[in-house]
Amino acid sequence: MACLEIGQTMIKAVLWDFGGVITASPFEAFNRFEAANGLPKDLIRSINATDPETNAWAQLESSRISVDEFDARFADEARSHGHEVSGSQVLDLLSGDLREEMVSALKIIKSRLKIGCITNNVNTGEGPSMTRDPSRVARMNEVMALFDIVIESSKAGIRKPDPEIYKLACSQMDIEPAEAVFLDDLGVNLKPARKLGMTTIKVLTAKQALDDLETELGFGLR
Repeated sequence: MACLEIGQTMIKAVLWDFGGVITASPFEAFNRFEAANGLPKDLIRSINATDPETNAWAQLESSRISVDEFDARFADEARSHGHEVSGSQVLDLLSGDLREEMVSALKIIKSRLKIGCITNNVNTGEGPSMTRDPSRVARMNEVMALFDIVIESSKAGIRKPDPEIYKLACSQMDIEPAEAVFLDDLGVNLKPARKLGMTTIKVLTAKQALDDLETELGFGLR
């Protein structure tokens, strides 16, 4: 397997978040749901950001509660914010559309470097993509099969931004953190990766992310 030199560091792998990076952000679906139901914009994100280490969302992503328990606990949290939203309604919004330009970039990188996925996900839908749409399962599975390793919070029992999940990914890929580039759409998930020594890229749009990644890797991805 090849490696690329960035400064004095040899880059051997690119690690990716899934939702909001390989797929469109679920936050877009949250906002559409909120608008359609007369709810404040970013209500769901606000609920998930309250007590982020112990709330219903955090417990579901690390498989400490079941989907049914999440349904009720999220509803309780929504009521504490003054609104009625069930956990099952939120789960239906999780699987975004594939960003095909990102999938193409994965294939190009895979021909030269290792690629891996670190995803906070839940035990719902089909696999790491969390899709509940049978028509999309096969395509999502094709994309997931591109990765050399996939670390799912729901299976590992730990979730980003816990540093241990990044260490686990590096261990499975037989690399040091400084030998990896990591992409995520949430700054809170990038901070511990960067502290471990990874090169990090915050994903705002697919174009911006690929521009930044091309700069870091030194070869074209489109």
